Amino acid sequence: MLVTTTNTVEGRRILEYRGIVAGEAIMGANVFRDFFASIRDIVGGRSGGYEKVLADARETAIAEMAERAAEMGCNAVIGVDIDYETVGQGGSMLMVTAAGTAVVVE
Repeated sequence: MLVTTTNTVEGRRILEYRGIVAGEAIMGANVFRDFFASIRDIVGGRSGGYEKVLADARETAIAEMAERAAEMGCNAVIGVDIDYETVGQGGSMLMVTAAGTAVVVE
């Protein structure tokens, strides 16, 4: 499955547009990760725990979107946009949404 943020695929013609597809992932952060992230806020540096959760959520959302496109008989998703939001009480959860247009390319 080809997944791209562009609206065309260089060297390949789009044969059919089948519609919008999306994938979502909501990941929770645990109390220990929050505690260590707050320490990093004070002393500086990157929060590896949060970065891992963010990467996992992004990969899950993209995979879910691609799976939905495949179910529609498509072999590519173009114009992909990835959005990040915090949800839940006090923003305790991270939601990642990937959306694009499912297409059939040569």
